[in-house]
Amino acid sequence: MSNTVKPSLLTGVLAQVGRWGIFSFTAARWTCSAPPALGSVLWEAYQIGVQSLSIVCVIAFFIGSTIALQGYYAFREFGGQNLVGIFVALACVREMGPIVAGSMVAAKAGTAMAATIATMRVKGQIDALEVMAVNPYRYLISPRLLASLIALPLLVVFADFITVFAGYLVAVYQLGVNSGTFLENVATYIGMRDVFFGMIKGGVFALLICLLSCYQGYYSQPGPEGVGRATNRAVVSVCIICIIMNYLLSEMMYG
Repeated sequence: MSNTVKPSLLTGVLAQVGRWGIFSFTAARWTCSAPPALGSVLWEAYQIGVQSLSIVCVIAFFIGSTIALQGYYAFREFGGQNLVGIFVALACVREMGPIVAGSMVAAKAGTAMAATIATMRVKGQIDALEVMAVNPYRYLISPRLLASLIALPLLVVFADFITVFAGYLVAVYQLGVNSGTFLENVATYIGMRDVFFGMIKGGVFALLICLLSCYQGYYSQPGPEGVGRATNRAVVSVCIICIIMNYLLSEMMYG
């Protein structure tokens, strides 16, 4: 029994990966060969970026606060509590900023993409677009893809700033770390290179979030159950892939 289940499971996974690869290639080809209207891209960028900004800032603030708190207590055991600025800067700008921005966009905008496109699939609107000779990739996927590439790297910059700022407030005003020492450590160990690398991570996350979410919606099964399942699969797959990619990108950038 196990010998028959394992090959079928592997075959199913490989089939899904292959179909997603074809979907992603087709979406990228249409985005490059026939870019969508600027207005639709800006509208999607507003939906993805501006609508996610408040939740990204709130989560980033408390992530930065927690990192400063835990870093201070860890360094205090060795008498190095004034080094908490180094820990906050490295952890927040290199890792937590991109992860926070990517996770929140996946949870908010990614699920919205999957649900919207899945609903259109269930209602037959995607088939109607094809009947009217309107390419669904150019009409549905391309604006969201370009908008994600614009919005997410900028959200990463906001998340970087908010996490470090929150860490500064906690370290200086709650824990009594010297303000000048904290800022000097941040400026010494974090530069524009790290911010740029974080934006690159944001760009990679944007591609994955958009393509995986739109793929799940595009190939949704019929009925409300299909829409719910597509939305659930989108957020789960995006979170797993982004965490894995974050490790691989960190290894390449800082290893």
